[in-house]
Amino acid sequence: MEKNNILNADVLDIIFDGRNKQYGAYELRKTYNKRLKTALAVMLFTCLLVIVGSVLANNSAATKISPIFVQDYSLTNVREEPPKQPVIPPKVPELPRIKQIDFTPPKIVQEEVKTPPPTQNDLEDTKISTINVDGVKSDVVAPPVEDKGTGTVVAPKTVEDYEHEFHTVQVQASFPGGMDEWVKYLRRNLRAEVATDAGAPTGKYTVVVSFLVDKDGNISEVKAENDPGYGTADEAIRVVKKSGKWIAAIQNGRNVIYRQRQPVTFAIDDSQ
Repeated sequence: MEKNNILNADVLDIIFDGRNKQYGAYELRKTYNKRLKTALAVMLFTCLLVIVGSVLANNSAATKISPIFVQDYSLTNVREEPPKQPVIPPKVPELPRIKQIDFTPPKIVQEEVKTPPPTQNDLEDTKISTINVDGVKSDVVAPPVEDKGTGTVVAPKTVEDYEHEFHTVQVQASFPGGMDEWVKYLRRNLRAEVATDAGAPTGKYTVVVSFLVDKDGNISEVKAENDPGYGTADEAIRVVKKSGKWIAAIQNGRNVIYRQRQPVTFAIDDSQ
């Protein structure tokens, strides 16, 4: 393209200058605006048709009026029932009091009967009791029940004292988390080199530490029941005192005071 025609030329002509314009890309770009306008026009026309059709359909539906059916109903006379009278239960006649006569054991004062017993005639058709009651005579006369001191002997219940120190329990006291957590605690806090520094030979040194665990899990009275030497007993006591709260022992479903015995082992091998 000549320089004089560049200012007046189209952008596509400048881009496709010296190229094959018959390939198709030039024609597509050239007619892009025309195709875009055509598509917009078709879309607007389609939307217009849809809107008009919707409006016409609504108008036709509104003009259709469904028929109304009117039906006559006749009300029948409802017969009112009279209110029900409350049912009053019949009055139960009061039973007459049964005549009773006092027939308690006589009291003897200075070998004389102070209160004489009733005669046989007084006991006929009369209920024997410990008091005198005026009333009608009864055909059923029951003799007084004499307490001879016989019967089932119930052993006194043993009251368990839960405030003293228990030596045997159903569930022993334990370190929180069980034996695995106790071993981990010893590995973290026990100074195993105490026995080695004291010149202990190769072997295992077990110290049995006893201590009280109260109902709340607090420990006290920590002491060593044996001492293998080389400072192991003092170290075991120190570690147990530092262990904090334990889980209390249980007897009959209740926390009790229990003396726990816990072994602490120091192992020394040739590698140390």
